Amino acid sequence: MEQHLDTIEPKTVSNGLTTKEARKRLLQTGRNELLRTARVNPLKILLSQFTSPLILVLIAAAFISLAVGFFPGQDSNTVDALLILIIVFLSGVFGFIQDYEAEKTIEALQKMAVPKARVIRDGKETEILSAEVVPGDLLLLEPGDMVTADCQLLETFHLQVDESVLTGESIAIHKQIEDAVFANTYVTEGNAKALVEKTGMATRIGKVASKLQEMEEKKSSFQRELGRLGKNMSMLTLIIGIAIAVIGFFKFGFYNALLTAISLAVAAIPEGLPAVVVLALAVGARAMVRKNALIRKLSIVESVGAANVICTDKTGTLTQNEMTVVKLYYDGKQLSITADMEELPSGSPTLKHLLKCGILCNNSSMNVNEDGERQYFGEQTEIALRKVSEKYLAKEHARNFKKVNEISFSSERKMMSVVMVDETEHYIAFTKGAPEVLLQKCDRIAVNGEVLDLTKELKQELMDENARMAKDALRVLGFAYKPTKDITDGVEENLIWIGLQGMIDPPREEVKQALFECKTAGIRVVMITGDNPMTAGAIARQVGLDSAGEIDGAHLDKMKDEEIEAKLNQNINIFARTNPFHKLRILEALEKNNNVAMTGDGVNDALAIKKASVGISMGKKGTEVAKQASDIVLLDDNFSTIKEAIKEGRTIFNNIRKFINYLLTCNFAEVAVIFLSTIFFSLEDPILFPVQLLWVNLLTDGLVALALGVDPPASNIMKLNPRKRNEPIINKQLGWLIGAIGIKKTAILLLTFFIVMQYDVEKARTALFTGFILYEFVRIGSIRYMEKLTWFSNKWLLFSLFGSLLLQLLIIYTPLNQFFYVEPLMWQEWGILLGGCIVGFVFALPITRIIVKWIPD
Repeated sequence: MEQHLDTIEPKTVSNGLTTKEARKRLLQTGRNELLRTARVNPLKILLSQFTSPLILVLIAAAFISLAVGFFPGQDSNTVDALLILIIVFLSGVFGFIQDYEAEKTIEALQKMAVPKARVIRDGKETEILSAEVVPGDLLLLEPGDMVTADCQLLETFHLQVDESVLTGESIAIHKQIEDAVFANTYVTEGNAKALVEKTGMATRIGKVASKLQEMEEKKSSFQRELGRLGKNMSMLTLIIGIAIAVIGFFKFGFYNALLTAISLAVAAIPEGLPAVVVLALAVGARAMVRKNALIRKLSIVESVGAANVICTDKTGTLTQNEMTVVKLYYDGKQLSITADMEELPSGSPTLKHLLKCGILCNNSSMNVNEDGERQYFGEQTEIALRKVSEKYLAKEHARNFKKVNEISFSSERKMMSVVMVDETEHYIAFTKGAPEVLLQKCDRIAVNGEVLDLTKELKQELMDENARMAKDALRVLGFAYKPTKDITDGVEENLIWIGLQGMIDPPREEVKQALFECKTAGIRVVMITGDNPMTAGAIARQVGLDSAGEIDGAHLDKMKDEEIEAKLNQNINIFARTNPFHKLRILEALEKNNNVAMTGDGVNDALAIKKASVGISMGKKGTEVAKQASDIVLLDDNFSTIKEAIKEGRTIFNNIRKFINYLLTCNFAEVAVIFLSTIFFSLEDPILFPVQLLWVNLLTDGLVALALGVDPPASNIMKLNPRKRNEPIINKQLGWLIGAIGIKKTAILLLTFFIVMQYDVEKARTALFTGFILYEFVRIGSIRYMEKLTWFSNKWLLFSLFGSLLLQLLIIYTPLNQFFYVEPLMWQEWGILLGGCIVGFVFALPITRIIVKWIPD
């Protein structure tokens, strides 16, 4: 739909749209999003279940056997063929349910990752979903924001925009008033107010939307490994299948031999494994969302469980990110502020200047909602400064100023400045920043209304006070000002020092326990913060983060990479006064031998987040640049959520291993029983008919394997060490378990067949057929026993197991038995089967213990 701005009224530019007008425009122009052409297509997913070469061959063979029955002198195989087609169809439907559920879950997760935008509506600043932005909205932009629509700039302060998504040029573009900015570009520096002109598919990025709609995820190393596993198993099974077909031709005839070989291949090749894995990952991702960890890339779900190092920020992650100013330092004295303090001591111009600088050198804002409650927008530090100034400073002290320039804060500069003009048209620069940085820019100090020279002795006194406040776990900022005539050059030179404001940001209550659990789980936690080393150390001690000391950014600049590695090896876990490039160097040192989960929230954090094994951004205080670069978005910015995500990731990987263990053990036994019986037994017919093999495959590879994928975590999941880097999903220990248990299962099944065969060969076949289903309980029981999980901890597993058993009983004891070539089993056959189950379980436990003991993970 073509969008025009000629209908926008002049008042829109100052007050923004009204809520009513915005809703009207949203209906007219549609949501501000790129239309997806590749949505989940149920029919396509269903048809894809029947495109496997083996399935197609099996279907073709079934139709040929149907056709052969119509020729003179040929036996009819109509019933067999129809049953095979029905089972194949049921298997396809089940595969469709798995894939469709996974796709819908992934689509729902993608919808949750929609960015937000700050706009002015009804004359007030508010935050909305970017999809609800409409032409005529006033968009507010700050560093790290994603521009959510094509706009015209109305007001800018040193605005730099990264337009590489459109131009491929990595250098940020300087923007001025009346310039255009485009959707999906990022603000790297400065701030601005922009008028939205076009949204959704009408934007410039919408013109190339088809290129952005390639929703296929790049396969992770884990998924590629699963693919290789499937191919290797397929090749092995096909070789065995060909051998069975050739040997069986001389024993059972062409039809039975061919269908047996094909059916065995269909049953034994785990072609449904990727679908089950994707569904397990999708279900795990959904579970993580419930715990406030939004997964942006599905392939990362299992990777997060392998993290053995977490690099975390302090503010808002280990702490509550609810800053409150509790100490002021001015005129050489300290003033403590309590919640019940109604007013501050009067008489000091320095105190008023300190509060004025805090609210003017500030990009936060406050609105009053319909219920009369105050709502604050912006960074928590600035909100704290605004609140203390609003409470104790008369409004007229800050009202009659207008901002004419701003030099934005950055993690490299560690300071921010604004130039304001008052009603007398005098210009004043106000600056705030890290005290040790800001002091270097000051040559004078305000004391009791006088401006004095800032001597070395006074500077040292200020640094000592800064250290005392930092040791109390306060975040400390310094404040300065100066009258100026030049509003662009030299704004931050020769400043007049005002004072300090100390803010407390209490540790989150749950962090101490989370850090303890990380320690017992073999996960190292490294704090990387822009705050003062003493403040960082004080918070670390409060939450129980162990470190052999602290290193600040200035020292990091002087250190070689090898020295950083050495310090990390000496258990240095606190890095303070850092910038994003320091963070990147620390990450590179750690990533050499570790799987690192890196947190970040700023523009320049994006590189480290992107490069880490697991990139984590903050959902509340994080910039859109950081979010787009990350694998996981913490919706609550809470360190405990990272720990929960790792726990969930470990559980998912453990469950995937669990159902691979179960699945391949079953498949091993199926192939071994058919192969050995075809070569060594003198039976007139195959030991199991094709329809029986396919039925076993349907029951054992279906709901049971899927239910294992949603098993709860083992009780000791966070007491185990993280798995090693690049450790294969089938490691040496699991390979031995599959082989040993598979051999044991094969032996018991064949022994069961021989014992029952003394009564009747058809009953022996039925007992063997039922044994494959019944011994599911044995394998899963032994797995759960070793993990100390009860049967009732997973209701879906119980339903699937008993469902499989009931379906098996249905075809044994109803007229359906004639179609599956089975006979009703009597109590003695059941006794033999149950005896085999007990023997299998009893032997499974010591076999597992021996392998776990002698072949370590």
